Amino acid sequence: MNAIRKLREQRNLTQTELARRAQTSQPQINRLETGERQLSKEWAEKLAPHLGISPAELMFGLGSDDGSAEAFSDSEGNGSNAAIGSRLMNNTNDVPVYGQAVGGDDGEFVLNGEKLDDVFRPPSLSSVIDAYAVYVTGSSMEPRYFDGEVVYVNPIKKARRGDFVVAQIRDPERETTMAYVKRFVRWNERELVLFQYNPEKELKFQARDVISVHLAVMGGSV
Repeated sequence: MNAIRKLREQRNLTQTELARRAQTSQPQINRLETGERQLSKEWAEKLAPHLGISPAELMFGLGSDDGSAEAFSDSEGNGSNAAIGSRLMNNTNDVPVYGQAVGGDDGEFVLNGEKLDDVFRPPSLSSVIDAYAVYVTGSSMEPRYFDGEVVYVNPIKKARRGDFVVAQIRDPERETTMAYVKRFVRWNERELVLFQYNPEKELKFQARDVISVHLAVMGGSV
């Protein structure tokens, strides 16, 4: 269940009442609860006081909507493995952001270990030393993720079908590692299959070129 809806219902608030308290409209609350509108820092600051938690907890600490994943008909998952994630240790309160946009048609970006920024470490990743984040490039995953948003990654937890992931793929032509923020379909000894929204299509990669598939645990504007 969506975190806003869960907290609202725990407090016996209607969408209309929460909207009144937060000085917004009921349709806006509905869009936030259905995922049509992203929960930004500004929205978290506006809603959190009326839901009994902090803005950071609302954005990062309550997990994702467990009812939003479509079921793929085929899935085979390998255990989580590491490239960036295991060798870039970070014991601070921040999470490093990696990735450099290359303007690819499928929103791919270079992931070579060069740090671009540091962002706030959410409570749900407080014990994950190897956690990292990437910037979303392009519109291929809208309306789930938008261009320029930050996606947080847990490289330890195994990805399952329907999960959103950051896949690191060896690109011989570019002679570097490319990364894709997509939805996980399957990964077996032959290939890795991912799915994107805009335009809707599957992306297939030969298994020998797959470096890692890491679970994307949350995302949004920071």
